[in-house]
Amino acid sequence: MHDELRAALAGLLDGLPPKQAAQAVERLIANYRGRTPTDAPVLRDRGDVAAYAAYRMPATFEAVRAALTAFAARVPDWSPATHVDVGGGTGAATWATAATWDGPRSTVLDWAQPALDLGRELAGGILPDVTWRRQSLGEGLTLPEDTDLVTVSYVLGELRPEDRRAVVGATAAARSVVLIEPGTPEGYLRIREAREQLVAAGLRIVAPCPHSAACPVVPGEDWCHFSARVSRSSLHRQVKGGSLAYEDEKFSYVAATRLPAEPAAARVVRRPQIRKGQVLLDLCTADDALRRDTVTKRHGAAYREVRDAAWGDAWPH
Repeated sequence: MHDELRAALAGLLDGLPPKQAAQAVERLIANYRGRTPTDAPVLRDRGDVAAYAAYRMPATFEAVRAALTAFAARVPDWSPATHVDVGGGTGAATWATAATWDGPRSTVLDWAQPALDLGRELAGGILPDVTWRRQSLGEGLTLPEDTDLVTVSYVLGELRPEDRRAVVGATAAARSVVLIEPGTPEGYLRIREAREQLVAAGLRIVAPCPHSAACPVVPGEDWCHFSARVSRSSLHRQVKGGSLAYEDEKFSYVAATRLPAEPAAARVVRRPQIRKGQVLLDLCTADDALRRDTVTKRHGAAYREVRDAAWGDAWPH
């Protein structure tokens, strides 16, 4: 699915002046880092949408796919029949959903018609069972009945606080909800607030958190986030001048469900530190605490296992 998305994006910026693409990207970066909330669509025209799709869709796809993969591991015998992507724009989260499960019928809701039009164009012939619908995001938002899964990715930071609460409240009507924001302190705080709202609505948190109790992270001292590796597009190199063939997309997320599912016993919340004969693991645990474990050769199988552990993985020990 990743290769198909890359192919669909190829040549998208043909005919768009590089300076215009770069300016659109810089403005969009500011929005998606959460610095300029707005009550108007961020994607205004075809140039904005083309720049966004080429620059952001691969990173959004990888972050959402990582979050959905973590959620899917907690519900291994379940797959969504219906999926709604709220504020889905050009549909990156819908591509990620199709890469995670076979056959969900997706509906993309967004207030920017140019984004919906381009999303439909990109998905044509590859994601055939998708409905693209213009919809304002805020008070009055409702989901279709019997929605199995709703995703909201890189959207909450664009909304006014009252609209943000209304959108999260609407998602709570679904069987399962996965929310993704940039992996910044501000993005984490939006996820934390939404997490509390989902728990209050009766959903159970199953990823990344190993519990539904209060988050043990102290705001202002740290923030919970993860990383997904993204291959750089030509636009990445054009705008950033980067020489590496990849970059790491930092994101914060929460997955909540009404299904009979249990979270992992613990989650690796920082990149493991590999030392001679030992590995240091920073964990969020089911007993509502953050802790550091030192796994050494004396731990036998756990030591062999921990050497393959990655930031964001569930940890069973």
